[in-house]
Amino acid sequence: MNNFGAREVDVVVIGAGQAGLSGAYHLRRAGYRPGDGFVVLDHAPHPGGAWQFRWASLTYGKVHGMHALPGMELTGADPSRPSSEVIGEYFAAYERAFDLRVRRPVDVAEVREGEGGRLLVRTSDGDWSTRAVINATGTWDRPFWPRYPGQETFRGRQLHTANYPGPEEFAGQRVLVVGGGASGTQHLMEIAEVAASTTWVTRRPPVFREGPFDERAGRAAVALVEERVRQGMPPRSVVSVTG
Repeated sequence: MNNFGAREVDVVVIGAGQAGLSGAYHLRRAGYRPGDGFVVLDHAPHPGGAWQFRWASLTYGKVHGMHALPGMELTGADPSRPSSEVIGEYFAAYERAFDLRVRRPVDVAEVREGEGGRLLVRTSDGDWSTRAVINATGTWDRPFWPRYPGQETFRGRQLHTANYPGPEEFAGQRVLVVGGGASGTQHLMEIAEVAASTTWVTRRPPVFREGPFDERAGRAAVALVEERVRQGMPPRSVVSVTG
């Protein structure tokens, strides 16, 4: 397909979450300028990446860790405020501070070969001809939902973390929480306060960590992930290396 009518840019960054903004920051450091050097396209309505869609009961004090974006720390946040608000405001301030000029809402329809060794990015805001693409789309819009027998005929309510509305809607109900990660444990603790009963299902026995999860423990967890990836294997869940 030809690049006729497409705006030219060196790099297109798809997504303005943590990875997309970090990529744009380092492009800035490397001398690329927003506009002709790079463009950040985000389909979300506001700054904040997937965080803007988190449930209101997930306050910033309950978040199991928010790694600062490069070049700008998140400090003085009120732990009682919803994390969606705190991190949304932080991302917005970050975009302004480094003049990243994120274009939103923009939906990317496809990325394909263009002419002259370039890529053609087709979007709801027109086409872009680019030398490189940084794909920072994340997983929030297409969450993994495993299939299991009886799923189609079960008459109760089934929902994924991406659609979790908060604990109030589960008052007086019997609730099964599947998954041993941070979201699963947070849902379980909240829902248990209002539900008639709760059951927790995990693929392997949960490992509860004793003591603080400090920088040394964090580096050890990252090393375990890196070792698997270097062996050509996909990383396991976060909780499998952190406890």
